[in-house]
Amino acid sequence: MATRTIGGGRWTNPLRDPRDKRLPRIAGPCSLVIFGVTGDLSRKKLMPAIYDLANRGLLPPGFALTGFARRDWDTQDFGQIVLEAVKQHARTPFRQSVWDRLAEGFRFVSGSFDDDDAFDQLERTVQDLDRVRGTGGNHAFYLSIPPGAFPVVLKQLARSGLSAQDGDQWRRVVIEKPFGHDLKSAIELNEIVNDVFPEDSVFRIDHYLGKETVQNILALRFANQLFEPIWNSHYVDHVQITMAEDIGLGGRAGYYDGIGAARDVIQNHLLQLLAFTALEEPTSFSSSELRVEKIKVLNATKLVGPLDETTARGQYTGGWQGGELVRGLKEEEGFDPNSKTETFAAITCEIDTRRWAGVPFYLRTGKRLGRRVTEIAVIFKRAPHLPFDSTMTEELGQNAFVIRVQPDEGVTMRFGSKVPGSQMEVRDVTMDFGYGTAFTEVSPEAYERLILDVLLGEPSLFPVNEEVERSWEILDPVMEHWAAQEAGPDPYSAGSWGPKSADLMLARTGRTWRRP
Repeated sequence: MATRTIGGGRWTNPLRDPRDKRLPRIAGPCSLVIFGVTGDLSRKKLMPAIYDLANRGLLPPGFALTGFARRDWDTQDFGQIVLEAVKQHARTPFRQSVWDRLAEGFRFVSGSFDDDDAFDQLERTVQDLDRVRGTGGNHAFYLSIPPGAFPVVLKQLARSGLSAQDGDQWRRVVIEKPFGHDLKSAIELNEIVNDVFPEDSVFRIDHYLGKETVQNILALRFANQLFEPIWNSHYVDHVQITMAEDIGLGGRAGYYDGIGAARDVIQNHLLQLLAFTALEEPTSFSSSELRVEKIKVLNATKLVGPLDETTARGQYTGGWQGGELVRGLKEEEGFDPNSKTETFAAITCEIDTRRWAGVPFYLRTGKRLGRRVTEIAVIFKRAPHLPFDSTMTEELGQNAFVIRVQPDEGVTMRFGSKVPGSQMEVRDVTMDFGYGTAFTEVSPEAYERLILDVLLGEPSLFPVNEEVERSWEILDPVMEHWAAQEAGPDPYSAGSWGPKSADLMLARTGRTWRRP
């Protein structure tokens, strides 16, 4: 076993080989408080991630987890809920010894967000954890709650003194998306948050940035000489960034109506992926330097118009998908049949820099599409001259470099190769790298990485105010344009790849969407 000194204490990591010189990042004394602990996110992602971190030896021995909700539970009831979530959704094997040690730090506070007494009780609970568990005054507050509840919870944290930081102690807040619904609301929310927590204590979660494949974009680009010479407008024809889901709204129809695909995915996930794809090499990989380069890309990003031709939106209708007859959007329970909220959205951007000038970036997302996939496809220009008979290259497409974010995380390269035989016939082939086959290590879940980064105070993968507000500046004109249209979103069949208007959007430039 290996021991390491952190935050004034020495913590033992039972899973680490002491001969391994790569020290794991282990959190110092701290606790996590989850608001909205009864929701799906907490049950399916947060609680299992906390157990997985403990199972990997990355949490301190005195780590504490406090749940806050309106339920009439005691700590034992809360522990049972966490246990069920862990056994059902944890990535790593269940070990009773790890669970017993982790469960010693569980606490539960019952109350509503506007209940002063409940927050005073939470403050007393946190102080008791400092005394009993040795959490050292270091506490993170995870707001896994609807955005409309952010202001009241933040004000309660300030009123009760829970947000106050003293000396070397820290207090941090974690905020889930959506962060506002337009630029104006995002600015107002930023002001509310920063009135209570300084910006360096605010962690805005974008779970896509915690995925290994997203972080691998930086490794691919800057650890290899192979890609840099061709990663520019001289060789790249266009870039397609896709997040497709094969599910419908289901029970989220009431939440989703009025938000839509563009606000839900493009404003945060896809514009962040665009920034990672297009940024210049930072002088170091410190959080401040990485953020500088991301913000430069977002500041240089602009919409391509006219928006009637360079954007598309749609709503899915019923149909056969995966051998199953599924309902259309307007038949989903809780959805307004007259709603113009889109379930498919696509926009066209350009990045006004020397490297990327003239290269369109197509961003699309949708529900009830052909399959679940998130990928970044860099499509290269065709060779300027082909010394072959045209009949021998009919099936030859454009070279492509595709980063698969999920599922089947990895990278695919598409290029032309000669078909075996006596003739010079050239056809597309692919070369594939998969995380699951290339490494013996199993990739941690995104929330494992992000929760650990919160506890460590490592902000590299969390967007700051400027990134959030700039993303809304990019998207707002599209939302305003769509809102002004009398006609609603175009229909598309469940299991297809979106409305015809999306295909026409690329066809006007002589391009087609990639079918993942």
